[in-house]
Amino acid sequence: MVNPVLLIVIPLGLTFAIPLCGFISKRMVKYIPILGMIFNLVIAIALIPQVMKAPIIIKLGGFPVPFGINLMVDTLAAFLVALISLVGLMISIYATHYIKKGATQNYHMLYLLLLVGASGIVLTGDIFNLFVFFEILCISSYALVAYNGDKPGIEAATKYLIQGTVGSGLILIGIALLYGRFGTLNMAHIAQQIHSTTLLSMFVPLAFLLTGFGVEAAILPLNAWLPDAHSSAPSSISAILSGIAIKTGVYAIIRVIFILFGAHSLLHFILFLGLLTLLVGELAAFRQNNIKRMLAYSSTGQIGLIIFAVGLASTMGIEGALFQITAHALAKALLFLAVGYMIYRSGSMEIDSLAGMGKKMPVVSIAATIGVFSLIGFPPFVGFASKFIIVKATLAQNDLLLTILLGFVLLATVIECAYFLRVIQILYFKNSSQHSKQSLGGTSPAVLIPICIFVVFIVGLGIYPEVLSKILNSAARMLLDRGAYIRSVLSP
Repeated sequence: MVNPVLLIVIPLGLTFAIPLCGFISKRMVKYIPILGMIFNLVIAIALIPQVMKAPIIIKLGGFPVPFGINLMVDTLAAFLVALISLVGLMISIYATHYIKKGATQNYHMLYLLLLVGASGIVLTGDIFNLFVFFEILCISSYALVAYNGDKPGIEAATKYLIQGTVGSGLILIGIALLYGRFGTLNMAHIAQQIHSTTLLSMFVPLAFLLTGFGVEAAILPLNAWLPDAHSSAPSSISAILSGIAIKTGVYAIIRVIFILFGAHSLLHFILFLGLLTLLVGELAAFRQNNIKRMLAYSSTGQIGLIIFAVGLASTMGIEGALFQITAHALAKALLFLAVGYMIYRSGSMEIDSLAGMGKKMPVVSIAATIGVFSLIGFPPFVGFASKFIIVKATLAQNDLLLTILLGFVLLATVIECAYFLRVIQILYFKNSSQHSKQSLGGTSPAVLIPICIFVVFIVGLGIYPEVLSKILNSAARMLLDRGAYIRSVLSP
């Protein structure tokens, strides 16, 4: 068995190897993140069959839990590391062509650190190290949003920094309150002791943690940083923020609710919060004329749908949420890469500037269309499978209130369909007022390869959703079995 610690150590080591490689060959630097993500992807996929049978607990330094630091690799953690690595790998390939100006060495270092932080978040079993890995991810993100060095980028990064710092402070206060009460930082050990404590007495640390993680998850009303960050950052970073970074906030919220606190009494609040985030996000996206801001608000809406599914607190509901995390990560990363390349060639983020791109850049436009159709939930794409599971899970509750709420979810999908089909109409059926006769030339393989691979996954998992269903069902069952989590970690 490969030690899961390597999923953090190898990419971290490669991060610090980048300056050394820069002395040998500056051209080599841009390929190092690709190497790190290939390693993590292979290892994570190899771990999934093992952890579906039983979680793997790694006790660092040989210290027993709860005295030492431990990694907890269950089905959910292994799957998310695989997803992080896949999306990270595709964006790394894209960046070899897209990132040519500025301090490229610093870009690739920060990018790898961001992915190290994301992987560490899903692997750690220690709440303080969860905070540490969040800080690694967030600090890298702040710098990468400002990478272009222009005024909008610096302003967006500053806004993100301020709101993120407040969120981090709330997380740290919540952790301090838990440590002061229970004298431990191990999540399983805290969960074991909270089990005999009333939830009301834990309300303050729970509120601090959920609010802090909610900032990174971009849940309403904590999403003010997201539109500016997405629209000002390089498109490769917009893709990783939407595809991966905000999902880590959702992951932390899921762990806090179901494992740390077992806070099932909050589920109705989570349902309504998710629905509100979904509706407001989709309505805001509908009003945008800037394509990257539209995609940013769309991400807020999709996160709302994931939170809504989490609030169902059933095996099928959690499976639907995890399916939606996967579908959104693939489709939104694809869209930011495809649209980012169109912006790169046209020089404008306005939706109208995409007019005629369907003829000028047919492969990229078709890929973007597939990403859009998946996000809306059209068959035979993976987004249809995820939304179908969420609808099925909601109806399976046989609850009138949930059925009414589901109607609003479907309304949000109609809104989403309206603004995305406007983009499709402009891509294919509106003539460009500028450069109408000018060819944009060939598309780099570094752009086409990741875009086409994303398309293969979106279509393949849409046609054969059972490939994911078994894994995600196992992850959902483990997540809802709080007692089994505690026993797995604390057993000698």
